[in-house]
Amino acid sequence: MRKFPIVVGLYFALNALHPPQIVLDGGQKLLALAISLLLMWLMLRLVNVGTEVLHRWAQRTDSALDNQLVPLVSKAAKVTVGLLAVLLVLQNLGYSISGLIAGLGVGGLAVALAAQKTLSDVFGSVMLLVDRPFTVGDWIKSPDGQVEGVIEEIGFRSTKIRTFEKTLIYVPNSRLADFIIDNIDRRPIRRVWITVGVTYDTTRSQMQKAVSEIRSMLASHEGVDQDFFIVRFTDFGASSLDIMVYYFANTTAWDDYLAVREDVNLKIVGILEELGMEIAFPTQSVRLLTDPPDIGTGQSG
Repeated sequence: MRKFPIVVGLYFALNALHPPQIVLDGGQKLLALAISLLLMWLMLRLVNVGTEVLHRWAQRTDSALDNQLVPLVSKAAKVTVGLLAVLLVLQNLGYSISGLIAGLGVGGLAVALAAQKTLSDVFGSVMLLVDRPFTVGDWIKSPDGQVEGVIEEIGFRSTKIRTFEKTLIYVPNSRLADFIIDNIDRRPIRRVWITVGVTYDTTRSQMQKAVSEIRSMLASHEGVDQDFFIVRFTDFGASSLDIMVYYFANTTAWDDYLAVREDVNLKIVGILEELGMEIAFPTQSVRLLTDPPDIGTGQSG
């Protein structure tokens, strides 16, 4: 930047001295070239500053995609600045750059068509970086159920997902960017919805006590979210009287969730045992007729 005032001073001095036209033209071209180079240097410095800011931001994230994307963005910005500087220099030297720009446009179109899928994955990576629908370690699921597992690594072209069968699948980032992603690990609590069926010899009094005691048990259970839960006698099933038990476990960890669910189930079994109620299972009643049907007799004539 300290050279910029010198260039400006030379420009005004050249115009003040009124040299011959050929010297004036040559001096102006050299000064235009110097100004173009100074602008390119200034823009490169700005790119370096922006790269440093992005690099510090990427270090605070747990995704490897950020660290891969920052150098690429920096190099692309520097190449763009270099190309613009070359075009500006050529124009200041009196060359026509319209044909060159047209050629670059046709060449860029050809490259874009040839690498359409790769560019789609690259832009998908950028969208994942901006939106951050998931991070490493998240359990995600696609709407069609074909992609489900834990994020292991977010790459520049694809994302590695470890399925629950312990296989490793690679999903292009362009496909992930188009998904409606269900991030299971982003939920703060986990839902439990079960139906408890009791036998048809259950009395009204027993049913009322069972519903009341199960509701009280959930209200005092430390593993159950207290904001919302439901216990209701809902249906007359084919083989049982059905009690709906609906609640949320205060955890998202799979094993802890199963532990809460198991403990609640055991307590429900205990409540039913104390009330003398039995868990129903599919049964059928068969009616046997002991007296043979009266088919009557007739005489032939």
